[in-house]
Amino acid sequence: MTSIEPTSSPPVEPLIERARQAALAAYAPYSGFSVGCAIVSVDGEIAVGSNMENACYRLGVCAEIAALTAAQQAFGLDRVARIAVAGGRVGADGTLGGDATVPPCGGCRQSILEAAHVSGRDVEVISASGNGRTVSVQTISELLPDGFGPANLLEPA
Repeated sequence: MTSIEPTSSPPVEPLIERARQAALAAYAPYSGFSVGCAIVSVDGEIAVGSNMENACYRLGVCAEIAALTAAQQAFGLDRVARIAVAGGRVGADGTLGGDATVPPCGGCRQSILEAAHVSGRDVEVISASGNGRTVSVQTISELLPDGFGPANLLEPA
């Protein structure tokens, strides 16, 4: 995978805001913790997703998986350039709050790594707090070093 040049993607702030807005559409009645994800393509198209909980906790869907699915349908995983994740609790005033950054969970990191392998890019992952004031930017290879990918399946028997 190759690194994305900083000038090849739009500014970080609008993508974080799209992730924060997606979090407001989350279905999180059990944890009360809403997460949104926004994915931008190399052409500037954006796909979003949010977490969706289920009474059978195991059947919930992470925001990143929802957004990756939307991105595949909208422009294809081969066009993924950058991903923003934001989450926190929705206040009584309907705004997303929280000071701590929300990074992708382990399973989502694996799915983002798959998209990175498909795209041939070391996808940037922006982890933001619910209020959008705290941000961390890392590549997926930094978040999941020595990750298992398609090349591992090519080993001869």
